Amino acid sequence: MHTSEAGGRRRGSRLRAARGLSGVLLAAALALAGCSAGDSDSGGDGDKAAVGRSDAGGAGGQADSTAGKPGASGKQRPQQPAGTHIIRTATLTVRVKDVPEALTRARAAAEDAGGIVGDEKTTRDGRGRDRSRVVLRVPQERYEEVLAALEGTGRLLDRDAKAKDVTDQVVDVESRVRSQRASVARVRELMDRATKLSDVVTLEGELSTRQADLEALLAQRASLKDRTTMATITLSLTEGAAKADAGDDDPTFLSALTGGWDVFVTVLRWIAIALAAVLPFAAVAALLILLWLRLVRPRLPRRPGDAP
Repeated sequence: MHTSEAGGRRRGSRLRAARGLSGVLLAAALALAGCSAGDSDSGGDGDKAAVGRSDAGGAGGQADSTAGKPGASGKQRPQQPAGTHIIRTATLTVRVKDVPEALTRARAAAEDAGGIVGDEKTTRDGRGRDRSRVVLRVPQERYEEVLAALEGTGRLLDRDAKAKDVTDQVVDVESRVRSQRASVARVRELMDRATKLSDVVTLEGELSTRQADLEALLAQRASLKDRTTMATITLSLTEGAAKADAGDDDPTFLSALTGGWDVFVTVLRWIAIALAAVLPFAAVAALLILLWLRLVRPRLPRRPGDAP
């Protein structure tokens, strides 16, 4: 009886131990499964992030490569750094066959680029050749394009392009404008609180001086903005000698006759000029001879051999 009960207790303890061990193993398996699932999920997210980064990097590289290549619209233009202010000026001298036609093309190139035509002067020399000088103002972003168009109107003789960085000057003027505005505001505030007439008069004089300084700074800022926004191109057009001297290559009878007549007239003119220069001396000499013959010579004593 006791043996059977002891055996039953041993079997029950073994069953409980087996159940506890199975429970521990089950919990460990579940824990391992959860960790592996978490690792796989995190690995998947990492892989997705890596893929996203690689895709983004590829897209960025593609965008950079695309941005670095000239587009289909035309030639790539160099972009100046943000916050940089540059004054660009250029002087061109071009020899053309027809000055009026080239001048029309230059005006059209400037106006098509959004610019304006400034001073213009046209002259003609003694050989019938035209010369024109025109000042063009074009936007900075179309500066190189307009220069290329103007150089293509004929044979380029001279080009002088300059770029002046005035960023420091622009920043200084902006800072002074802000300070001057604050100063004017302080003087106005003092005027509002002034009670004595003498204080009001003094503050009005100070306010007038500071406002004049502020207006001068604003004008300087506007001038800098205009010169850094619009580039200035001075174009000089000269006409070649081929057009003016085209008739000299094939002389005709009429041209020869005209040339001979011109030479004859020139010779006569020089002779007349020479006679006009000698005429006063000839008149004085004739007067002296006349006085000698009429007044001086009859009064001279005659020689004995001269008697009849």
